[in-house]
Amino acid sequence: MNLFGFQLYGNKRKTVSTAFITFVIGISLGGVMWHFSGVYSPYSNLSVDIDPLNKFTTYDELKIFLETNSKNNIYYPYLTREGWSLMDGTSQPEISGFSQSSTPDFSVTNIQVEGVDEADQVKTDGEYIYIVIEKTIVIVKAYPAEDALVVSRLELNQTISGIFLNGDKLAVFLVEPEVYYSNPGDNGAISCETTIQVYNVSNRTSPTLDRRVIIDGYYFNSRMIGDYVYVITNYPAYFDKNDVSLPTIQSEEIKVEIEASNIYYSNYSEAFYTFTNIIAFNIQDPEEMFSYETFLIGMACHLYVSPNNIYIVSPRYLEIDSEQVSGSIVHKISVQNGEITYLTDGFIPGWILNQFSMDEYKGFFRIATTSGHTPQRGLSSMNNVYILDANMIIVGRVEGIAPDEDLHSARFMGNKCYLVTFKKVDPLFVIDLSDSENPIILGKLKIPGYSDYLHPYDETHLIGVGKETTEADEGDFAWYQGVKLSLFDVSDVSKPKELAKYEIGDRGTDSPVLRDHKAFLFSRSSNLLVLPVLVAKIDPDVYTGEIPSNAYGEYVFQGAYVLHISLNDDISVRGRITHLDNDDLLKSGYYFESKYAVKRALFINDVLYTISDAIIKMNSLDNLNEINVLELL
Repeated sequence: MNLFGFQLYGNKRKTVSTAFITFVIGISLGGVMWHFSGVYSPYSNLSVDIDPLNKFTTYDELKIFLETNSKNNIYYPYLTREGWSLMDGTSQPEISGFSQSSTPDFSVTNIQVEGVDEADQVKTDGEYIYIVIEKTIVIVKAYPAEDALVVSRLELNQTISGIFLNGDKLAVFLVEPEVYYSNPGDNGAISCETTIQVYNVSNRTSPTLDRRVIIDGYYFNSRMIGDYVYVITNYPAYFDKNDVSLPTIQSEEIKVEIEASNIYYSNYSEAFYTFTNIIAFNIQDPEEMFSYETFLIGMACHLYVSPNNIYIVSPRYLEIDSEQVSGSIVHKISVQNGEITYLTDGFIPGWILNQFSMDEYKGFFRIATTSGHTPQRGLSSMNNVYILDANMIIVGRVEGIAPDEDLHSARFMGNKCYLVTFKKVDPLFVIDLSDSENPIILGKLKIPGYSDYLHPYDETHLIGVGKETTEADEGDFAWYQGVKLSLFDVSDVSKPKELAKYEIGDRGTDSPVLRDHKAFLFSRSSNLLVLPVLVAKIDPDVYTGEIPSNAYGEYVFQGAYVLHISLNDDISVRGRITHLDNDDLLKSGYYFESKYAVKRALFINDVLYTISDAIIKMNSLDNLNEINVLELL
């Protein structure tokens, strides 16, 4: 049966009523069929055959499609500082990996996939550091540290979302500081565009502009593979005076309005539609024409990119017997030397956490999801792992993992998947994916706390960054405490264990690493781990008796924690580096919003650089003695 353009399948073709019966039986059995691999899931054997995306033949066909299929606009998107939000108060942010430089002389951006670079606020080439400070790029001659100086500034008139560095070329993403949408039914106007500027920085003291590309749509994400940069924007599909406003791409030489006949679409109804644009350009050759493809789909909310493919995820709901089943559509798009080719789509039950919930390995696509939250049917949330073949058809699954627990982090490493879920304690699950048709949970570890980010230490060990927790007396939950660092041993897959842990601060302590992996610096060869931390500490003198578990500490420090981490020793603090000179400055600052808040750390040879919007501090990696301080403002 076709539901919004989909066909429901199991091992054999099923009707909706059959799927619903499976749904009900699954709920009744879920509470009693827990075993090591999970619980029975109402999504078991449910897969969805998706018709390939088509292209419109005419502009009028596109217009009729939007008029017919667009639902009411109560979910019409608007832009906030956190990303795209929906008018009902929910959000679909892209928050938002392990990479070791091929040269041990300097560190690089912490990325997810080797060979697939991610834009960031700070980049280095081992001699110069390029720093984004709001609407300015500051280029610093950083090495040798004793002679560090600012060599140039690029003052731009828009907020900078991120940068790429490729040899002597610097790509900069500029976004509108504010975007407003009026009601599309009132023929309102829209102002929403992303500007890409590529600079030649061979002369760091005087960068020159190589090219500028302006794309309609809000900047969603980007990657760089070799010399090609791939940029994704979301441009809401709306009516302007009863006409559909089509996105445009323009450079100094050409302006392209995307024609309806070049737009891919799928025949289903959406709360709102967006034109998702993928643009590719050669960062080294400004004369090479950019390439592009446009997709009329729901809001793109997550992205995973391998060296060969882009996977764009948008939420999707199937209606089964008047009840919505949440899921995700994953669009698979090939990228090869700037060529963009749509391949296929796949439907996966549930929604995903972030980019680390996805992975491509030996031709298979693996994804971790959370599904459920259906109180009408008595269904709690549950977590799942699916394996899809090259055609995005589900071939293997583990469902019903950790019922009623939230997924906090996922990491795929070779033929293993590691999941961290949490409600009162932190179960770390080890899942074997070597048999793509029969993945299985091999082991799990239950300890207090949870990890929001998992990072490979080596093939059999993981670093976790999250929060320590204390079980609450008030109910079936736990109070989070300080930032927790863990070193996990997964060499015995049936019995994973925590080799070491270190807790920073009390309740209220925070780190951007919990939300942004690019703030994480790790060098296994140097046993070095560095992360920015805002530390809160509880004053015990404030309390006459036992300190309650839900008590918050007062902020006492912001800066970089420099830690020693190895398999032979516990995790220990080598030292702390702050850019805040005194208590008055700390109290007057806004911590991570302060211009003195450390946001990144990197090393060049034997020097550790900690970077805020105000200064760079340079310390010896041997003993952390201060070498130099450079003002950036």
